[in-house]
This record gives sequence, structure tokens and C-alpha cells, in this order.
Amino acid sequence: MDVIMRSRRRMPPSALVSAFVVVLLAAVAAAGVWSPSRASADLVPAATVAISETSTASPTSATGYATWSDVASAVATQIETARDQYAAGDMSTASSTFMSAYNSLYVASNFAAVVRDTIGSDTQTGLQDQFTTVQTLFFSGGNADAIAKGVDGIARGLSTAATTLDATKSLVSPSRYAKEQAAQVAADRKRLDAAKKKNTGKGDRTWADVADDMSRILDRAYARYAAEDGRAGAELVNEAYYQYYEKLGFEKNVMNVISGSRVSQVEYRFKETRQAMMAGTMSTKDVKTLVTGLKSMLVQDAATLDAGSGSDVNPVTRFVTSSFGQAFLILLREGLEAILVVAAIVAYLVKSGNRRMTRWVYLGIVLGLVASGILAFAFTMLFGGSGPQQEITEGIVALVAMLMLLYTSNWMLSKSSVEAWNSYIAAKTVSAVSAGSLLSLVVLSFLTVFREGAETVIFYQAMLSMTDGDTTGVWLGALCAAVVLVAVFLLIRYTSVKIPIRPFFIVTSVLMAVLVVAFAGGGVHALIEGDLVDAYYVVGVPTSDWLGLYPYRETLIAQIVAAVAVVVLMRVGWASSRAGSRGRRVMPAAEARPAVEGEPADEAKSAVGDNNKQEKEQQQ
Repeated sequence: MDVIMRSRRRMPPSALVSAFVVVLLAAVAAAGVWSPSRASADLVPAATVAISETSTASPTSATGYATWSDVASAVATQIETARDQYAAGDMSTASSTFMSAYNSLYVASNFAAVVRDTIGSDTQTGLQDQFTTVQTLFFSGGNADAIAKGVDGIARGLSTAATTLDATKSLVSPSRYAKEQAAQVAADRKRLDAAKKKNTGKGDRTWADVADDMSRILDRAYARYAAEDGRAGAELVNEAYYQYYEKLGFEKNVMNVISGSRVSQVEYRFKETRQAMMAGTMSTKDVKTLVTGLKSMLVQDAATLDAGSGSDVNPVTRFVTSSFGQAFLILLREGLEAILVVAAIVAYLVKSGNRRMTRWVYLGIVLGLVASGILAFAFTMLFGGSGPQQEITEGIVALVAMLMLLYTSNWMLSKSSVEAWNSYIAAKTVSAVSAGSLLSLVVLSFLTVFREGAETVIFYQAMLSMTDGDTTGVWLGALCAAVVLVAVFLLIRYTSVKIPIRPFFIVTSVLMAVLVVAFAGGGVHALIEGDLVDAYYVVGVPTSDWLGLYPYRETLIAQIVAAVAVVVLMRVGWASSRAGSRGRRVMPAAEARPAVEGEPADEAKSAVGDNNKQEKEQQQ
């Protein structure tokens, strides 16, 4: 009796979940209002400028050098100036000077492209990595020695490469090379424009074309800001991000081909630029720096994506940049989380003897798919298919699904002991699954599908619009991904029935706990993308869309709070389960399950005996 009374005094899981909601919202809100002036040195400052290998340069003073050694000397002189400025304590000016040396000299003079084409991509990649490493050092204090060492290394590398270039007889001077390249680009553009139909953002366009469109929109945004209309400029930045970077699949392809971290860097630059224009307090020079850096990142990534379709690249890159690969990976990525959750729910219902209830879960899936289509249609009609409204909706749905997953995983863990499970099964011989529990499972399956459904529909619309008329690859990719998802579902559905009770519930609850943390990060990240929550970029944190891990302080705080809540609830559930098991062991066997009205007492005892037999078999 004492054990039973103590278990009744414990805080119920629903109360703990409610407390978790309050803590999570308070933590995210506190992170959102934290003053950037108090941010630690590992946060990226607003003046960060991206490194781009493929920035386009026209014949200007940057290309007027007589030899490649002259270019190398000019770059070395400017990065040494940046080194000295940093040592004098002027970090902001030093960072701008260093990046100007990279973009306005190293890239604009065609030095980077010539090194890659003449000496080799390994040499160019090595120089690129050195520039990137040193650039990061300018963001925080105490790096004077490391910057000096890095600058010396870059200068030596440039000098060595320039000597090789000047010794190459077939290579012309920088000024002549720039003129020849400009003429070739003009001829190619004229030929391409004549060969294809009018550009509308669809059809057989390359990723470089999409990047050019975004660059022109960003230039218009800067022009509006310079004309003291920051709000109009911010709206144009939103147009470039939502209607091109996201909607046309640029973001997903960068994530698959380059890295999730690169996507986070570009997203944060979009957000910085948009916020700067909305605030209207930054100088036009600083805003121009943000816009130029963002354009450079987009151009570089577009070149990488376009290069992935060539025959000389590795098969993996070629696969993920193909229409088949894009369609396959997007549906697999968006659908796998939903399949894991739904399969766990169905397996639980079958395991608990409530197979007939699975049809309601399937109904939730169908409703989720239908609602996704309706929402995608509404977004297309109202907002052009993508926008902050979609991100906010996705974020809210993800956080609601996270809370339901948190409760469900804790409930499953409480049933992980054989005694608790047998008691639960005995109770279900008297009453079926309650209406409330059934509704929660249906809603969870609905939200899990609905969370990513609308976005997936919009992505496929964009992919179909980007094809040149042959949509076979897109449909085949979607079909193959659907087959894989169904196979995963069937594997979990039918193999889990043969797994003993304890391992089944422990593994399932742990899986859902991991998804709780992932949904916490993904939900807050979507709110950040929708500009509902402010964000600060944290250098060094990797990006994993699968785990909901993003280099933002707010998403990290949300995941830490979610992880703590998961651990606390698991410990409470585990302790409650063990206490309940001890209480049931001291009860007479005949009292373990009361006889149903009209049922002989002997049959009730027989049912208990069957449960005890099942317990012994499972423990063996």
C-alpha cells in the first residue's frame, strides 16, 4: 500500500511535459532577446564576407597586371596590411581588407581560375582552404600569431604558383587573359540566349542562371536600401531566398552536394542582410559588403552544382545533382522521419492486441497527405509557393509533434518492464484503448506526415518546373524513394512483433526520444527561417538536417532543453515502472486482474497464469 501511495504522489508525465513546454519557450525567448553585444567571440559578426572561388570578374584594374607574379605580390601586400590592422586592434577593417584581397584581387584577376586550370585543382583547393582558415581567425580576438603565420603561408603559396604560371609559355598575361575570357563569355551567352526559349525561372536553366537571378534581385534590394527604403529592400531579399533559393531546390541540392553547414552559412547571410535592411541603421557600405558576400556564395555554390552533372565528376555527386537523385533524396529525407514514427505507432498497436485500431493511424496518414496538398496549394496561390508563412507553419507543427513524441516515448518506456506490460494487457481485456489515447495516436500520425508534406509538394513542383520537358527522372526518383519508405515501414511493422516486449519498448522509446531532440532543433530552425525568432550563428557547429542540428544558439538551446526533458521524464517513467512492478509482486495472484462481470473467477486466474507464463518466456 505504501508503494502505491508513493506512486500516486508522483508528478504525472503530462505535468512534466507541460513544465517542459514552459522551460523550452522561456529558453528560446531568452535566447532571442539576448543582446548581440554580449555575444561571445565565437559568434559570427555581421561584417563576415563569404569566400567565393567563382566570382565573375570583368576586365577592370584587377586584371591589368603584366605578370601573374605581379598579381601574387598585390594580393600578398593587401593581406599583410590586413594582418597589421588586426594586430593594431582594428578587427573589422582588417577583415574587410583581407576579404577585399581575396575577392577583388585573387578571384577578380582570374588568378584562382588559372591556377585551377593550369596547375591543378589540388593547388587551388589548398590556397582556398588557407584563405578560409585565415578569414575565420579575423572574427575573434587573440589570433594575431595564427593570422601572421597563415598570411605568410598564403603569400608563399601565391608566389610559388605565380612562378609556375609565368613559366608556362602557353599562358598569356593576366590582362590579355581577362580580355579573351570576356569575349568568350559574351559569345557563349549570346549562343545560349539564341538557343533556348525566354527565361522565366523554369525549364532548362542551369544553377548559374538561378544564381544570376538571385544576384540581380539582391542588387535591386541594395538599390532600394541605398534609396532609404529598407523595407522594400528586405522584401526583395525575401524574394530571392524563398522564391529562388528554397523553392527552386537550390538549398536542398547544396545540402546534398556540398554540405549542410554551407546551407546554414548562406541562410544566415540571407538573414543578416534582411535584418540589416529592416533595421536601417547600417551604412550603405556595410550593407553592400553583406550583399556582395552573399552573391559570391551563391555563384560559387551554383558552379559546384553545375559541375556535378559532368561526366568527369564522381558518381555520387553526379547522382545527387541529377533530377532522379534530387527527387529520390528529397522524398527519402522528408519521409523517413514520418515513416519511423508511424511504424512505431502501428507496431505498438499490434503488440498491444489493438490491431483493429491501426486503421485510425492510417486515416491520420491520409488526412496528413490531403492536408499537405491543400496547404501547398494555398501557399502557391497566396504566397507564390514558399515564404515565411510556410516556415512558421512547419515550425509550429514540428514543435507540437515534438511534445506528443515526448509524451509517447515516456509512456512506452513506462511499459518496458514485463510486469508493467502484463498488467497493461490484463487491463485491456476489460476495456479497449481509450478514446483519448486513440485520438492522440491519430493526431501524432497526422502531424508527423503533415509537418513535411506541404514543403515536399512544393519542392516537387519546383523540380518539375526546372526540367526541360522530360520529367521521367523526377517521377522515377519519387517512385524509388516511396518503395524504400514502404520497405522500411514493413520491416519495422512485421519484425517488431517478434521482438520481446522489453527490447521493443526500450528501442522504440529511445528512437522517439532522439526524434524529440531533432524536432526541437528543426522546429526552432523553421521559426528562425520564418523570421519569427532571432538567431545568432555559432562558428564550428556542424549542420545535420537529419538530427535537427544547426549552428544557431537558439536551436542548440532548444535541443539541450529537449534532451534534459527526455532524460528527466525517462528517469521518472523508469522509476514509476519499477515501483509499480514491486507493488504488483506483493499482490496475490488472484488479485492481479479482477474478473470481468459475468466471467468465472477461474478464467480470470487462468488469464493471470497465461500472463505469468508469457513473462517467464520473455525473461528467458
